[in-house]
Amino acid sequence: MAKAADKHDTTQENPKTDPKDVSNQIKDPDQWTTGGEPMTGAQASYLKTLSEEAKEPEAFDADIDKAEASKRIDDLRHKAGHA
Repeated sequence: MAKAADKHDTTQENPKTDPKDVSNQIKDPDQWTTGGEPMTGAQASYLKTLSEEAKEPEAFDADIDKAEASKRIDDLRHKAGHA
């Protein structure tokens, strides 16, 4: 008995893995469309933890936006030895 033909052609390339497609690469936080929104709870928690580990408690500010939180997290990850 012959197998039914597979409906999905597995020889086609996945467009998400196209090395020329840069639309999904990491963007500068200043260019995020939602960068001006308040930071998320996860960002706040991680920023608080990192600021304590890096011994820079002044780096935590509950009123910053997502973009600024991301920049501070990146900076503190390096200082705290997580990068």
